[in-house]
This record gives sequence, C-alpha cells and structure tokens, in this order.
Amino acid sequence: MTDDTHVIQSGGLTATIKAHGAELCSLRDEDGVEFIWQAGPAWPRHAPLLFPIVGRLANDELRHGGKTYRMTQHGFARDQRFAWAERGESRCALVLDDSEATRAFYPFAFRLIATYVLDAAGVEIALRIINTGDETLPASLGGHPAFNWPLRPGVPKESYALTFAEAEPFPIRRLDGGLLRAATEHNPIKGRVLDLSEALFADDAIIFDRINSTSVRYAAGPGASRGPWLAMSWSGFRELGVWSKPSGAPFLCIEPWHGYASPSGFDGEFSDKPGLMHIAPGAEELLSFRIQVGT
Repeated sequence: MTDDTHVIQSGGLTATIKAHGAELCSLRDEDGVEFIWQAGPAWPRHAPLLFPIVGRLANDELRHGGKTYRMTQHGFARDQRFAWAERGESRCALVLDDSEATRAFYPFAFRLIATYVLDAAGVEIALRIINTGDETLPASLGGHPAFNWPLRPGVPKESYALTFAEAEPFPIRRLDGGLLRAATEHNPIKGRVLDLSEALFADDAIIFDRINSTSVRYAAGPGASRGPWLAMSWSGFRELGVWSKPSGAPFLCIEPWHGYASPSGFDGEFSDKPGLMHIAPGAEELLSFRIQVGT
C-alpha cells in the first residue's frame, strides 16, 4: 500500500485501487487469475470513472451561462487525483471535490465519492454524487471497466458471449464522430445472448439506450474449456455500453452508464443535453455496480 494505491482483500480475492481517477486497476482471485485489463499498449486505462459526461460533446464544448468550456470525451474525473477518505482491509473510499482546476472545465460545485467494497465473491463500486452548490447540477456518470478477453489465455475470443438477464429486443445505437447517431441499428443479441467477436466493434461501441436487464454474465460458451467467468450487475444506471477497440484488442469493456454522447445535431446548452441527471442543490444521486467473479 502506498499513497498512490490501496489493496483490499476478502476471501481469496484481491483488488487494487488507484488514487488517480479512483480507478480499479486489478481484481485477482486466489489462483492469480487477473480479470481486469492491465492497461497495455492497445488502451492505456483499466476501469476509468466517467464524470461529468459520458461520451463526447459536440466540438468538445460545454455551454453554460453564456460561456463555453472545453470538455473532452468522458470528462475529467478519470484524470484527477482523488483523496483517500477510507482505507480498510476490505473496503476503501475516495473523494473528488470541485476545485479551481475542475471549474475551468465544468462550472459547477460537486462532490464525487467512490466506495469499493470487496467480499469473497466480487467487488461493489458505489458512486455518490452530491450537489454542494446552489444551482442545479447537470451531470452524467458511468463505469468503464475493461476485462481481459479472453479471460483464460489460449481460449478463442469468439467462444465468449454476454448473456443478459432479460430479453433485449430493442435496437441499439452507434456513434458517428463520437456523437450519437440519430438512426437506430439492428440489435445483434439473439434472445438474451450476444456472441462476441472483434467484428462487432468495427463500427465502434454498441450502445443500449433502452435496456431491460440490470445484469449480464461474461463467459466462454459451453463448447470451450471451463474457465473464469464474471457477472456484472448495476443499479441506478439507465444505459449500457459494450466496447473493444475497432482494430481488435485483448479486452472487453462492459460499461453501465447514466448518460451518453451528445446526439448528432445537438449543440445547445449543456443543461438541455439529453441523458443528464439534474441534481437539486443539497441533493445527491447514488449509483452502483458489482463485479462478481468465478472459475
């Protein structure tokens, strides 16, 4: 344990969290199986937190109160150092408050608290946004955990699938220049199962802006040798993104979101952007997701 990282343990599981971005950078079982992508050359992150936007704004510009602020993709929280609020054996909490630096991008008062709790089956990530100011806080929030794909070396990537808790019949959305296309796309899920392949991401992320499920299981199919699996469940999030590098990469991101990129053609005030939470002064929102793992 250093001031930069904290390790929590429970049962046979170990998780490592960084102060930079309050980012989960490792989740290992007692056999040493690593579930989290280790930020290799294909993508330099592990599991960033997305705040105060998810995706991009048109021209990377946030407009509020007659002023324009530069806000790049997925916001600034992932690149800020959080302060440690709690550092225990099986849990920790980190806090990011608005500052002169954040107000240069985002002219709102806030407190973002990320709490990690590890048990013998997995890790729970609770994200609490508090409006500490005197005006409504418009914000989005998302998780962006990247998991090794395959989870076991040597298992074909195409043997993996996502199995959703509920049937998912709604069309999906895609991006154009980082912005949400107006037209919907064919949903590649068959019943509850999304068979994974690199070709799925040739057109960038798959975005479920209408989703029935609040959990999904990621595992190799019955035709593959038995291996590690994980399940993700979420609460408070309304959308889901699934992404890997369009050029192919050994990771898969399963991303619970509250919010999404600006729709193509939208160029208005930030507070009018679709998909935002609007948190009253003194109020808060609590969103969470859980990663359960097994072999």
